[in-house]
Amino acid sequence: MTMLMSQSLMLWGLIATVCMTTILEASRGFGFSRMSLPFIMGSAFSGRRSNATVIGFALYMLGGWLFAFLYFLFFASVGIYTWWLGAIVGLVHGAFLLVCAIPLLPYVHPRMASEHHGVTARRQMEPPGFLAVNYGAQTALVTLIAQAVYGGVLGACVQIQQAMMN
Repeated sequence: MTMLMSQSLMLWGLIATVCMTTILEASRGFGFSRMSLPFIMGSAFSGRRSNATVIGFALYMLGGWLFAFLYFLFFASVGIYTWWLGAIVGLVHGAFLLVCAIPLLPYVHPRMASEHHGVTARRQMEPPGFLAVNYGAQTALVTLIAQAVYGGVLGACVQIQQAMMN
């Protein structure tokens, strides 16, 4: 991989993460969802809401950026560099998050109550539930859309880069 390609991958990962995060956070502002993954991540490290939001946002951006490299490895392994493949991978990624990863949060998050054990003095955050429905009926749909946009942006950027190299 050339230096230019490495720098491009870093930029595209950032752009895709910004797009996805903007969609997810805008969905909160418009009342489609109450879930804020940056806040959830940050509150695992800090009990102060303001600190949790800042820490979580930084971690979330870093995580999205790192996941971009996994997407790029996938594109390279199948040899297909398109926006639509990126969107499909994003949908699969989003489905995995909603069905498997997010419902597990109460078992690893130090400040989140679980479906089986109620709120305590330390665990005051509501558990997301299956498909994160506890955070709003449209949360799953918005999450899938945001993940598809994330993957689509990454795929489109690689597709453009490949076209320019040929």
